[in-house]
Amino acid sequence: MVLDAINIKILKCLQENARLSNAEIGRQVGITSPAVSERIKKMEDMGIIEGYQAIVSPFEIGYQLKAIITLRAFMGKLKPFLEKVKTYDEVINCYRITGDENIVMEVVLKNQKHLESFIDQLISYGESKTQIVLSRVIKQKEVIPITK
Repeated sequence: MVLDAINIKILKCLQENARLSNAEIGRQVGITSPAVSERIKKMEDMGIIEGYQAIVSPFEIGYQLKAIITLRAFMGKLKPFLEKVKTYDEVINCYRITGDENIVMEVVLKNQKHLESFIDQLISYGESKTQIVLSRVIKQKEVIPITK
């Protein structure tokens, strides 16, 4: 599927507000609601649009800390950790990375004691480094399609 100018505009609309109706998107990009629906469906089928979600503020639902934790896995512990990390409720994003560390996690925690307890769970898998997030500088930005 070729991402033409209209598809790019549709993606921009959805990334800014995924709750827009197809009719409203159509008004913004200059096509009919059924045409918008068809284009969105094709982009979903192709995996360009991976899904839709509500973004919840962890602080408004009781969490006091957000942290970035990197893990340098011990020999033979990376694969077990890659399975274990999926079970941690605290982990809201996790990436396997290159460099000195193997893993970067974004975690939300109730308080410092919760952070300490969480770090204690990581000890058997590797060495961790923790940075407390003070504020978000960039809210999740839209992904701008590459055009040729």
